[in-house]
Amino acid sequence: MFKLTINGQAHATDQDLNLLVFLRDHLRLTSVKDGCSEGACGACMVLVDGKAAQACLFTTAKLAGRRVVTVEGLSKREKEVYAAAFAGAGAVQCGFCIPGMVISAKGLLDANPDPTPMEVKRAIDGNLCRCTGYVKIEQAILEAAKLFRHNLPVLEAAGATCGIGGRLPRLDARDKVLGTGEYADDLYVPGMLHAAVLRAPRPRVKVLAIDPAEARRQPGVVLVLTAGDVPGERFQGPILRDWPVMVAVGEETRHGGDALALVAAGTKAQARTARDRIRLEYQELPPLATPRAALVEDAPRLHPRGNLLARTELSRGDADGAIAQAAHVSHHVFHTPPTDHAFLEPGSALALPEADGSLTVYTGSRSAHDDRHGIAAVLGVATEKVRVISKLAGGGFGGQEGLMVQQHAALLAWVSRRPVKLTLTRQESIRAHPRRHAMEMDFTVACDAQGLLTAMKASLLADTGAYASPGGPVLQRACTHAAGPYKIPNVAIQGLGVCTNNPPAGAFSGFGLTQSCFAMESCLNDLAAKLRVSPWQLRFQNAVEAGDVLPNGQIAAPDTALKQTLLAVRAIYESRPDAGIACCMYNSGLGPDRSEVGQAACSYATQVVFLDPEGRVERVIAAHDVGQVVNATSVEAQIEGGVVMGLGYALTEDHPLKDRVPTARFGNLGLFRSSQVPAIVSLLVRSRPSDPAFGAKGVGEIVTIPTAPAVAGAYFRRDRVFRTELPLSGTPYSHKK
Repeated sequence: MFKLTINGQAHATDQDLNLLVFLRDHLRLTSVKDGCSEGACGACMVLVDGKAAQACLFTTAKLAGRRVVTVEGLSKREKEVYAAAFAGAGAVQCGFCIPGMVISAKGLLDANPDPTPMEVKRAIDGNLCRCTGYVKIEQAILEAAKLFRHNLPVLEAAGATCGIGGRLPRLDARDKVLGTGEYADDLYVPGMLHAAVLRAPRPRVKVLAIDPAEARRQPGVVLVLTAGDVPGERFQGPILRDWPVMVAVGEETRHGGDALALVAAGTKAQARTARDRIRLEYQELPPLATPRAALVEDAPRLHPRGNLLARTELSRGDADGAIAQAAHVSHHVFHTPPTDHAFLEPGSALALPEADGSLTVYTGSRSAHDDRHGIAAVLGVATEKVRVISKLAGGGFGGQEGLMVQQHAALLAWVSRRPVKLTLTRQESIRAHPRRHAMEMDFTVACDAQGLLTAMKASLLADTGAYASPGGPVLQRACTHAAGPYKIPNVAIQGLGVCTNNPPAGAFSGFGLTQSCFAMESCLNDLAAKLRVSPWQLRFQNAVEAGDVLPNGQIAAPDTALKQTLLAVRAIYESRPDAGIACCMYNSGLGPDRSEVGQAACSYATQVVFLDPEGRVERVIAAHDVGQVVNATSVEAQIEGGVVMGLGYALTEDHPLKDRVPTARFGNLGLFRSSQVPAIVSLLVRSRPSDPAFGAKGVGEIVTIPTAPAVAGAYFRRDRVFRTELPLSGTPYSHKK
């Protein structure tokens, strides 16, 4: 019998359980989140005898006789202080990491009531956050320290200002801080079964036989399903229905995350044990590893339509002729990697059959209506038979779109008539979820002797992986915005999106522009060097203004504010001879014909990067045209989070594959931690309102786009090495993953 004290109460168990499992599944202390189960993310942080530690790394036997504290065990005063401080600072976005952050903060402040900002950074270095960029979390901890130290009263709305352009805390901040907000995996209902998924052993195999007989005999197993048990449409997808709910015998798998069979059992352990007892016979086939290999004439066809998913072409003027006559030309081939969204909450869904014959599915989706239609199609029922309820989502950035767990939980619940929950492990999430498109980009940019851009020509090759996902629209956006927010009369752009046996690629913050902006802005830096002019000056003299024709043929709207963002950073940029700079635009929403790229109601941005003497990023200045600011705190938080994501993309993040299967663990995806984050200055540029939504513009997508080329520009000005691949080589970050 193992005895330990949890939140001041004695508990005992005769099983040597993982502490995270014991806290969540046995004691229902759901503030302790399961983000990775490998000690990397800090979402499961608890205090063990007063020191912050990851619950997933301990067992009940190891903790016998010791004291454990979770957020549920904080005093009333502590709960009030942390809730107010985190909400007031704007430190809460998706919220999945926040209870763990609070525990790390308590561990620090109990030992050191008056910490320095650097001590706060170090205290939360074991806690990953993908949303906030850590800046406002650090501010919240310092504010909490002040409240505790001086025994100040807690004012829930301290510093809040009402109205458009004010500062207001999120309405859900308190629940997220204290761990009472519900994510899908926090839900427990009587009689609930747990699910597990058998996935493809290799990216491309022909399935010869699936024998679930032994799995069905395992303890606790209620149901094992294969492709033949799908009552409705077996293929689904956000745009093209090419992604099988399960791959059938006689078919080929297309990547290592493909589902082959589903198991429902009484416990997670029973479900996973049974899954591993399913006998699988298959013939391994050579995978198509690159888009170029997939485009070879005699390459195997991964889909009936062939391997070419999408083609985008854009042409204005005579690009080849203008390039031939140009005074200066920059031509380079760029490569950007696939990167994981690394949202903190692995996918989860709970499906409940109702007494009236309908089905309710709880999941952390932002697309409840799409999920409803997709699930109904898989089940072969009318949409009225399915209800989808969105719980809190622990991050997304585009990676939680589409059916990843919802359809499997729903199918098992529908057949068994029992509640079924399916929660992916972090390794399953990395293996199965879409990621950012890897791209190869051949760019040529030309200018005259005065630095006026005359032509741009580009060829983009995007690896969309096993399935279409939104690969077509991502390629389209990457191409139509590839020339940037500049006046260029001659443009020729072609893009190909190609299916391979690599993991699927999908929507990700920036939606294709993170790739093409890196190439275009780097070429501008090259031209500035050839011209011997300031990179700022080159951009300013070519920047579009209201009424100008953009490279894609659209007319810049009256509220175009690219030059205003450039002017906002001019003085600080010119204060450093080695500063990097990059600009971008991003449009969102549907145009008059409801096409993806229909109007120019664009946001614009300029970012500047400073390096310290050792070559690490010292400061990022992010000037963003956001139109009318609605909530200044939220806008700043979006900018800070997007900048940090962009820094990771530039310097440390990659998605290594072995035999075309992801091999990375959460801890070595290269995600930035708090101690690596430089100072971030947000400059909010307010362009003249020209639309009915108070003139507000989106900021969530655009921030990540210009960071990588700005970083690359800083290194280029520092060491004159022109880098064409991400993550950037030859930096102090290069060896760290």
